[in-house]
Amino acid sequence: MPVEWRFTPDDVARLRFAFSPMWELVASLRVLRAPGRHSLHLPWLRAVRPRLREVDLTDLFALVPVRGYVPDFLTPPPDTPLPDFAAELERVRATPPTTAYEEMVWVQTSDPAALRRFADDPAEGVRRVTDQLRAYWTVAIEEFWPRIRALLEGDVMWRTRMLAAGGVRELFADLHSTVAWHGDRLVAAKNCDYEGDLGGDGLVLVPSAFSWPDVWVMYEPYLPMLCYPARGVGTLWTDGTPPCTPEALAALIGRTRAQVLTALAEPGSTSGLARRLGLTPGAVSQHLAVLSDAGLVARRRLGREVLYRRTPVGESLAAVS
Repeated sequence: MPVEWRFTPDDVARLRFAFSPMWELVASLRVLRAPGRHSLHLPWLRAVRPRLREVDLTDLFALVPVRGYVPDFLTPPPDTPLPDFAAELERVRATPPTTAYEEMVWVQTSDPAALRRFADDPAEGVRRVTDQLRAYWTVAIEEFWPRIRALLEGDVMWRTRMLAAGGVRELFADLHSTVAWHGDRLVAAKNCDYEGDLGGDGLVLVPSAFSWPDVWVMYEPYLPMLCYPARGVGTLWTDGTPPCTPEALAALIGRTRAQVLTALAEPGSTSGLARRLGLTPGAVSQHLAVLSDAGLVARRRLGREVLYRRTPVGESLAAVS
């Protein structure tokens, strides 16, 4: 059963990217409960499971089943490109009890007693859920958010370049195997049947780490949104060693600078590169400045972050063997 959105020229023009700490938080609950389907995240699971023994997640587990519908009020569409967790938490807290109840009744849960308690007093249920979301964020996600955010920023930079170079068809060509572009329509294979016009609101594309390997969708009465696995998610938890550096490139520009250039196979931030290479952010920043002055890397601001990518000349040098 597909979800099908019809685009007008205005909708194509309003196609935009954002990402959401709340979406990552909610998606990670499924990873926590079904690790066999999300083997990429086993290093994260090993790190956080011991911390969760004293955290009450009863209502969250009831509302977020391993498969099937999740109440939309838990995952409001991002209203800015770079929302922070505190702002998104307040949006969940402000959910009208009637909305929470109407969405809750669609959940197929393994804990019907918890849902009955929620239904008896939806306002109190929303308060409990908000408290549990905050506690879970603090214990399981907050420490890792800079790493996750760097991955999502890299995906957004990559795909905006694809959109600029090849248009909408090129953008959706490799977004996900279940997503396809057909002229003026975007079709996503999901366990729900929906067809409608975007109506000039456009579509929000949300890269995600914890949604892998699935896509999530949202449609009316909410802002239309498609959440998809971020590019490079398989490397998210790899502490790794510095990438192999061709000897000729190292001799030309210096070994550390060559490592930085080689590491930019995907766009990255100063902090992300520092973590991968085991260097200080200050050292990475100095090397990036030199590479930028030499025309080997280019920079682009994305919200509060600056991402770096290789220029065509930098790509050529990095290919030296």
